[in-house]
Amino acid sequence: MSALRANLFFVPAEILEIFRDAFAELRPRTPAPAMHVRFYPFVSINNTIRLRQSELFIRLSDLLEGAPEAVLRAIAHILLAKLYRKPIDRAESARYRRYVAGHDVAAKARLMRQMRGRKHIHSARGHHYHLEEIFDELNRRFFHGLMGRPQLTWSREHARNRLGHYDPAHNTIVISRVFDDARVPRYAVEYIMYHEMLHLKHPVKLRGSRRCVHSREFVAEENLFPEVGKAKKFLRIV
Repeated sequence: MSALRANLFFVPAEILEIFRDAFAELRPRTPAPAMHVRFYPFVSINNTIRLRQSELFIRLSDLLEGAPEAVLRAIAHILLAKLYRKPIDRAESARYRRYVAGHDVAAKARLMRQMRGRKHIHSARGHHYHLEEIFDELNRRFFHGLMGRPQLTWSREHARNRLGHYDPAHNTIVISRVFDDARVPRYAVEYIMYHEMLHLKHPVKLRGSRRCVHSREFVAEENLFPEVGKAKKFLRIV
């Protein structure tokens, strides 16, 4: 058995029937195509659907094995609606988001990302700015020196579409290497780092069926950064 086939797990017949039911609801006048549904060990919670030669190939994250039937029906509806460009029922979408954002599933997803995913850590020391020095200075100024330092690294690429991000699965702050430049003012780099540090302090929360990334508390604390306006203005023109 090849390594690829070893990573594919057939689903029970009941789950296949769920997808057939969802297809019939979305396309009642169309005969259902052959469907191949499998659990797959994605790095994170991910589900895919492909139409190839009139057959459907569906991969579900293996983290969803054992999910309630209502959640599996929501997934089937969402995937098929996207494929056939049908409106996605809001209730089904909300049901799926609530499930994957739940504490147990989210914790399992973080663990799987740590085990399966590889984080490319390059260096916190750049040509012009040292991220560890900036983190420690901001920690003293704004967090009483109490925030534990995560892994810090400049990005591998000179990305302009993503200033920085905090990866909770690998406890890593990544700052785009495009800002490791003598023409970039220090306050701009400090602001990006400060923003990502706030993500450590204010984790993403679920409010109803929506993920709250920047809570009121987050925004209020972000505005305490003395040069927030000047930094945002500079970053808009970079």
